[in-house]
Amino acid sequence: MATYCLTVARLQEVNQEVYNFLSSAGAKYGVGFWKPGSGIIHQIILENYAYPGVMLIGTDSHTPNGGGLGSICIGVGGADAVDVMAGIPWELKCPKVIGVKLTGTLSGWTSPKDVILKVAGILTVKGGTGAIVEYHGPGVDSISCTGMATICNMGAEIGATTSVFPYNHRMRTYLEKTGRGQIAALADEYSDLLVPDEGCEYDQLIELNLDELKPHINGPFTPDLAHPVSDVGAVAEQNGWPLEVKVGLIGSCTNSSYEDMGRAASVAKQALDKGLKCKAQFTVTPGSEQIRATIERDGYSKILGDVGGVVLANACGPCIGQWDRRDVKKGEKNTIVTSFNRNFTARNDANPATHAFVTSPEIVTALAIAGTLNFNPETDFLTAPNGEKFKLDPPNGDELPAKDFDPGQDTYQHPPADGSSMKVDVSPQSNRLQLLEPFDKWSGKDLEDLRVLIKVKGKCTTDHISAAGPWLKFRGHLDNISNNMLIGAVNSENDAVNKIKNHLTGEYGGVPDVARHYKANSVSWVVVGDDNYGEGSSREHAALEPRHLGGRAIIVKSFARIHETNLKKQGLLPLTFSNPSDYDKIRPDDKISIRGLETFTPGKPLSAVVKHSDGSEETLELNHSFNETQIEWFKAGSALNRMKELQH
Repeated sequence: MATYCLTVARLQEVNQEVYNFLSSAGAKYGVGFWKPGSGIIHQIILENYAYPGVMLIGTDSHTPNGGGLGSICIGVGGADAVDVMAGIPWELKCPKVIGVKLTGTLSGWTSPKDVILKVAGILTVKGGTGAIVEYHGPGVDSISCTGMATICNMGAEIGATTSVFPYNHRMRTYLEKTGRGQIAALADEYSDLLVPDEGCEYDQLIELNLDELKPHINGPFTPDLAHPVSDVGAVAEQNGWPLEVKVGLIGSCTNSSYEDMGRAASVAKQALDKGLKCKAQFTVTPGSEQIRATIERDGYSKILGDVGGVVLANACGPCIGQWDRRDVKKGEKNTIVTSFNRNFTARNDANPATHAFVTSPEIVTALAIAGTLNFNPETDFLTAPNGEKFKLDPPNGDELPAKDFDPGQDTYQHPPADGSSMKVDVSPQSNRLQLLEPFDKWSGKDLEDLRVLIKVKGKCTTDHISAAGPWLKFRGHLDNISNNMLIGAVNSENDAVNKIKNHLTGEYGGVPDVARHYKANSVSWVVVGDDNYGEGSSREHAALEPRHLGGRAIIVKSFARIHETNLKKQGLLPLTFSNPSDYDKIRPDDKISIRGLETFTPGKPLSAVVKHSDGSEETLELNHSFNETQIEWFKAGSALNRMKELQH
């Protein structure tokens, strides 16, 4: 508890001007503010706002966490949320529906997390793009409400628009336990509307027998590389991945429920009873103040602390790179295991050599105690200090506390009845906060001779485009955070990160530096990318930064949904090669002209005239998904610009 208090106090000290801005802006415009220490918004949504049948959008890709309560919760970019708050209709291309039929019953070491780890292995990181995943079947009733939320939360890792479970008694119990009995009664009354229609058909159907499902661990470097826990040690040895587990981390928005913490504590207590503590470092991140207070009251925090755990603040923490890690040097190969949702390169600790694996909290705890990936708690033995060999029993934990939840400290600020006289607190001298200036409008002409800033090779998530971790302190200051633009992307020319050629000077430099030089010399540019460009976080900055530094178009094989929309919102052109193999025709020193903009219409491809340095040219067809409204955003320079035009 002492560590938690120090962490929150430090956060408040370092980030006070940001909290003041959020508090004053919320008060002025009638928006409630959850103060620092409240927790991760997805957990707060589940505890307070989500309910069966509601449709909710949130500015984070893990908003679908609310699907565990039968809600349609969809992650969007910040500009989409602005539309909704301003009373403008929000639209989405009608998604397909992927059905996942669950039979059997979860038991033993198998947890709800293993359902989505298995599904991710089947569908891959882009298999759910443009689809809602609907879980159904008799196996659903063996999963707790918060377990269903875990599964829906990590649906973001397969690119799904959202995921949802049918209403059942587990949801009713959770609603009642969180003070929403009246909503539960209403859901019971209309339960026939909150389950799949009889005889409904799916665009794709996956069937999982929970009786046969084994504990899984996915990674490293991508959340869809699935392994049964029983196999991962051998696979790691074959691939040269470090076997020693340096750190185990549990919690996050994906796995910090009361049940999760209870199951992890049950594993930890078995080790303590035999005189063992974790061989690896071990951290615990509660998902909300309510969870923190309740697990402290009920003794789980003490058990997790006694086994070697350190309780961190109720926040995203290491999951989003807010981790001052000091046990390994940058570039040193090492392995960590987490109960988080993402494990992209350098995401958790800014070290590209860290091999991060995602699994359930109970498996993380077991591996932290054993200190190695080469440990299967279902079959392998641990050795107590007295030499006794023993096996861990399968974890157990109450779905919900026997007593009511302890709400902990009151961290919610309700907006005043009239905030019109309030002043939003932003200092002109701040290096953390900067008021946005409108982007320039489209010139009305085709875009000529755009430089290729970088041709990206392979996976390029929004973490590669706009790194998190220490950079997050600048997320309210566009110019400062733009210094991280594409610094994690691999340059196809030299397989290096953050090293591209400046074609005006002939010298090599960092991506943001070259982009700034081009902008200062009135040279517009494009980025060329691979498949599923922009997967991962809904991070708005991954679209704002290219626009701010002079980008005009992003041309790739395919996009992740949220990032594609974010680019449109900021007045950029997200375009895809009509023939994906045309990616190979682009050279780093090319100039690209985008033609057809004067007759830009939905469904009509644009063209790229590619001028090579040897004097040759070729014309490529580029597809887009713009509708008429989105084309107006482009012409106005951004969706916000267009919104302002419509006010006059």
